[in-house]
Amino acid sequence: MARFIFVTGGVVSSLGKGLMAAALAALLQARGYRVRIRKFDPYLNVDPGTMSPYQHGEVYVTDDGAETDLDLGHYERFTGVASRQSDNVTSGRIYQQIITRERRGDYLGATVQVIPHVTDAIKAFARAETEDLDFVLCEIGGTVGDIESLPFIEAIRQLRNELGRGQTVSIHTTLVPYITAAGELKTKPTQHSVRELAALGVVPDVLVCRCEHPLPASERAKIALFCNVPASAVIPALDAKSIYAVPLQYHAEGLDEEVLRAFGIMPASAPDLSRWTDIADRLTNLEGEVTVGVVGKYVGLQDAYKSLNEALVHGGLANRVKVNIRWIDAELFEGEEADVAAALEPCHAILVPGAFGERGAEGKIASVRFARERGVPYFGICFGMQMACVEGARSLAGIAGASSTEFGPTPEPVVGLITEWMGRDGLEKREEQGDLGGTMRLGAYEARLDGNSVVASIYGGSIISERHRHRYEVNTGYRDALERGGLVFSGMSPDGMLPEIVERPDHPWFVGVQFHPELKSKPFAPHPLFRSFIEAAVKQSRLF
Repeated sequence: MARFIFVTGGVVSSLGKGLMAAALAALLQARGYRVRIRKFDPYLNVDPGTMSPYQHGEVYVTDDGAETDLDLGHYERFTGVASRQSDNVTSGRIYQQIITRERRGDYLGATVQVIPHVTDAIKAFARAETEDLDFVLCEIGGTVGDIESLPFIEAIRQLRNELGRGQTVSIHTTLVPYITAAGELKTKPTQHSVRELAALGVVPDVLVCRCEHPLPASERAKIALFCNVPASAVIPALDAKSIYAVPLQYHAEGLDEEVLRAFGIMPASAPDLSRWTDIADRLTNLEGEVTVGVVGKYVGLQDAYKSLNEALVHGGLANRVKVNIRWIDAELFEGEEADVAAALEPCHAILVPGAFGERGAEGKIASVRFARERGVPYFGICFGMQMACVEGARSLAGIAGASSTEFGPTPEPVVGLITEWMGRDGLEKREEQGDLGGTMRLGAYEARLDGNSVVASIYGGSIISERHRHRYEVNTGYRDALERGGLVFSGMSPDGMLPEIVERPDHPWFVGVQFHPELKSKPFAPHPLFRSFIEAAVKQSRLF
């Protein structure tokens, strides 16, 4: 029977609950346990698919096509366990499910209430598909005291009673601020946060205290006394040089041992942390550095490209180099006076990531042209591949009016909306003017690679599976014209209808992919495309 670890946060947001949960799961894995992490999001959106990246950060997509919270990316990167639709739920999905049942008559005319109907649905979500697991970590979004999170806290309280205290552990993350004027750490915010959580019926077993200065033993003892936990269960969480140093840091502070002790489990042996010590060595013992220019639309908030940022770091780890990411707003390259060269010449490689809408598109096309003409390694992801095709059509195929129907009507739709395609479960359809939410090509799809292509050599095979999130596709009606211009279609969907990868064999490194390879990259298993891309950037840096 799976044991449950409930992770809550107090005082302020952004304390690193998701990162702590991911690191703890990795430590439990290192001890031989089977783990899964789940995220409960209190907001009323059904999923984050239609939310602005500026508000929510990136949308993380799972193999089975779920649009989820970006924390699931942390979970996968730290554990290697592929996330599923059932690993992320929002209040919106819970209420949608309950209202649908009520309208169908499933409740037989009963009054539908938060307790028991909403809390029962939350508990059912937490316990679903857990039969083959040792530990399930459930992170509650937001902070204790938020109105939105109250049903989730109540569901935790009920689950702890139903499962028994030996089957559940509560971890509460709090802030221990340093007051510069007073020259000391303050524990009162933690005490008040724990008191508020306890008032809701959930008494934490372990406290993770975010602080910018070391937490002295005297302060740990004070927190333990007022919060009714052992001093050993007060775990300091100081800032780390890299998020991939966090598992080793938490282990050094005794987090995994304390959680097992709270379950009444005595560890049989020390964890195998070789995976994380190797990563720490690669982070510390670097052999150089490269600069990658990311020309994007949402560069004002780096969480909008969270998985991309991490995949570039992973490519650096594979090559033992530091990757300096230069975030460049694509709109800077639009207009007659735009100086593309000045911004991109310092870069050893250029990447154009996924996006939606016309804003910044011409700037991205200008970036593609610069990379192609100057022989700078270029990586186009999703929208970045589409703009590479538009640039190739305009510059080398003689199609001056080449564009995307995403930007409006065009006589030369090199990129267009598809309304039906063969999916994992047969023919899938979408309405041209239908809802935005959940209507994209989402999740893992296979692609077949040309055996003589650059990408086949990078992957080491001819059949791959990658995750998608997009509505528009490159129009295969322009394939011959684009290939005459040197842009080779080296990866296609199994039915040969949808372009998945384009490349320029006569270029040092020029690859565009319709999918999002960053979603599957991990620090201990860097994605082959990012490994190769950074390797190309290293070679480029030596030419300077």
